Amino acid sequence: MVDDQLDTVFGALADPTRRAILTRLAHGEATVTELAAPFAMSMPAVSKHLKVLERAGLISRGRNAQQRPCRLEAAPLASVAEWVQTYRRFWEGSFDRLDEHLQELQEGGPA
Repeated sequence: MVDDQLDTVFGALADPTRRAILTRLAHGEATVTELAAPFAMSMPAVSKHLKVLERAGLISRGRNAQQRPCRLEAAPLASVAEWVQTYRRFWEGSFDRLDEHLQELQEGGPA
């Protein structure tokens, strides 16, 4: 994933409303009206959130008669997960070293 795209995806994920929208879309397509229902905000505000998600490649909008149902596009999330995985390996290694150190301390080994 190109750094600019990664920045765009993280920027889109930074907002709790947009994360909630993605959580809803993980259960299936939804119209803008359905996505707006849980939020105390105007339809134009919800549309702005959807545009941010769409620009990040996290959602797409279809055409169904006069409705434009939104659907989750998970590929950018997989790329983010790959990026995060690098740091997960780092933290797991740090925890493993801490476990080893604590085990040595308990056994009376080197401090």
